[in-house]
Amino acid sequence: MPSQARKKASALGAEFEVVILPHFDRVFRLAMWLIRDRAEAEDVVQETFSQALQSFHRFQPGTNAHVWVLAIMRHVRANRNRARRRAPLDLGTEDQLEQIPAVEQTPQHVTAGEVLRALAHLPPGYQEAVLFCDVEELSYLEISRAMNIPIGTVMSRLHRARRLLRAALAPYVAAQGIGRHHGSGPNTGARQ
Repeated sequence: MPSQARKKASALGAEFEVVILPHFDRVFRLAMWLIRDRAEAEDVVQETFSQALQSFHRFQPGTNAHVWVLAIMRHVRANRNRARRRAPLDLGTEDQLEQIPAVEQTPQHVTAGEVLRALAHLPPGYQEAVLFCDVEELSYLEISRAMNIPIGTVMSRLHRARRLLRAALAPYVAAQGIGRHHGSGPNTGARQ
């Protein structure tokens, strides 16, 4: 019987290498972005994949392995943050969001560097939602599973995050003279 258990463990290990390990680079890049400290990101990713290996028997074949690993990474980060007794995530209040000026469209012609700098200033929960959606190209359902939050919360965080990004990029766009030009004529695009 022990040889049977070894065979099963060996088969699981081989399947893990095929199904889960290909996601390592993407998970590491995301961890680097979110954590911004190489040593800490390496530790988080190592612990993530270690836990993924230990829990691989619970992985459901046919489901999105990338989302499964991202969910584990989020839990690892949260546990490490709790261990450091960091303050809970402040995702902003409605009052704070109401003070942000409305910007109708996402500013065009901004550089990737400007977008990344603006994204870096978002609260972590908003950063993750934007990165999972716009970089990792996950569906709302996949983001919901990875972040362990309801789909409505995913949509809300994405809406608020994009609103914050537009507001953060608006001064850059205005300084570059990009976008609408408000004048006094009837067809200038000025609002009534």
